[in-house]
Amino acid sequence: MTSILIIAAVYIFLCVFFYFTQHWYFFRPEILPSTFTFQYPFDFEENTFEMEDGGQINSILFKVPNSRGLVYYFKGNSRSIKGWAKFAKDFMANGYDIFMMDYRGFGKSVGKRSERRLYDDSQQLYRWLLKQYDEDDIIIYGRSLGSGIATRIASWNNPKLLILDSPYFSFYHNIKRWGFWMPLRFLLRYQIRTDQFIKKVEAPIKIIHGNKDRLIPYSHSVRLTEIKEEIDLITIDGGGHNNLPDFPEYHEILYDLLDEAHSAEPSIQNLLVA
Repeated sequence: MTSILIIAAVYIFLCVFFYFTQHWYFFRPEILPSTFTFQYPFDFEENTFEMEDGGQINSILFKVPNSRGLVYYFKGNSRSIKGWAKFAKDFMANGYDIFMMDYRGFGKSVGKRSERRLYDDSQQLYRWLLKQYDEDDIIIYGRSLGSGIATRIASWNNPKLLILDSPYFSFYHNIKRWGFWMPLRFLLRYQIRTDQFIKKVEAPIKIIHGNKDRLIPYSHSVRLTEIKEEIDLITIDGGGHNNLPDFPEYHEILYDLLDEAHSAEPSIQNLLVA
């Protein structure tokens, strides 16, 4: 009986410890001082948005001459937009402006972070973008952690295209691979149900995923394609989670998707709204 009580006590302690410390496992932010100055060899503008609860969201908008549209880029769970900005060149080279934000607690963004606030912050910035761009010129791109957030925003709006880079079926399903021994339904503060959000996305959906991804298995993307027949899964053979840009075919795929999106006719929904 004593052994059972000890085991139960240790189990409860581990569950409680996980509940209060999970932010440390899921987010690896780079924090920048408010005085930090971004420096890039191409045109950009920095904006900081005030949220209703007092939080602040810092962002960068990279611009190209005669833009073909905008890519709203949702980054992964590490670093800040200072480092992620290096990926902007792929989109700019294809004639697109690109907009990146730092989630709360990353870079110069501040405020208490939660799943709901991730969505609300992202949606508020989307509405700001709509003042500058026609919605039919907006492409939403979600990478890794950002894929679920991107899908949520696409489900609330009607962008030109949704591109998911190494997405998870849901954040819950991915974490369950390691935390299967815990009652995650009650402990996990971030469910991020990509599988549910994607059902409500009306825009075309393209998925890029390496079949050697160990962090977010390729099978997650396969399962997402089973939800809607219209989803296209583009496989990078041998690609892992963090090395897709090392493959020439990744850049070729991105070029083709962006070029195809620019050449496509405006969506029926947007024509009706117009």
